[in-house]
Amino acid sequence: MKSEMQSSQLANRKSSISTQSILDIAEIKEGTVVLKDGSLRAVIAVSSTNFSLKSADEQGGIISAYQSFLNGLSFPIQILMQSRKLDIHSYLDKLRSVAQEQTNELLRMQTQEYIEYVSKLIEFASIMNKTFYIVVPYFTGTAVKQGFMSKFGKILNPVSGISSKKMEFEKNRELLNQRANQISGSLGGIGLRSIILSTEELIELFYNSYNLSSSQQIKIKDVEELDMPTAE
Repeated sequence: MKSEMQSSQLANRKSSISTQSILDIAEIKEGTVVLKDGSLRAVIAVSSTNFSLKSADEQGGIISAYQSFLNGLSFPIQILMQSRKLDIHSYLDKLRSVAQEQTNELLRMQTQEYIEYVSKLIEFASIMNKTFYIVVPYFTGTAVKQGFMSKFGKILNPVSGISSKKMEFEKNRELLNQRANQISGSLGGIGLRSIILSTEELIELFYNSYNLSSSQQIKIKDVEELDMPTAE
């Protein structure tokens, strides 16, 4: 009886542990990922390019520009590629509505045949969509242990502690954004479009990343549809 109670308590304790307690993310605000060690991260969505379709001169130019991009970095970055099964049901539904409104009989039949072809194709093959991201870090050094007097001062004046913490965050976020903007400008020189993800887009990205088997995925906009500034 005692062992059953202990196992029941252990099971309840395990179930009470949330996923958030396991992740390194403390919070996401103002387009910035704040980790539990105090460091910050910005995430840049990057468009792709079909390298194999480029001419030899164009390929050489891209490689040279990419080398210059890497050599010009004074801080580490992480390049992330995310592969997901492409959901094209909305695309097929749009084609069906176009076929119904088509007045030309020949075009209507061709559209219908194309819909049937794509429908059969996705039954036998998994069409994957690849999305590319660059994670930009900024280490603030806030993970260093605070002294007794520093902690005691924050207890006596908590408002001052919150205010200084907010000012420190804004300062570090500005430095992080400078790094992210530098990378976006360099990517434009390679011929790639990029955008720094906002708070909402970051939440969607992490939700989809940690809920791969979820039947109801939050739809994040395709990188080609994002409102990206063109490189000067």
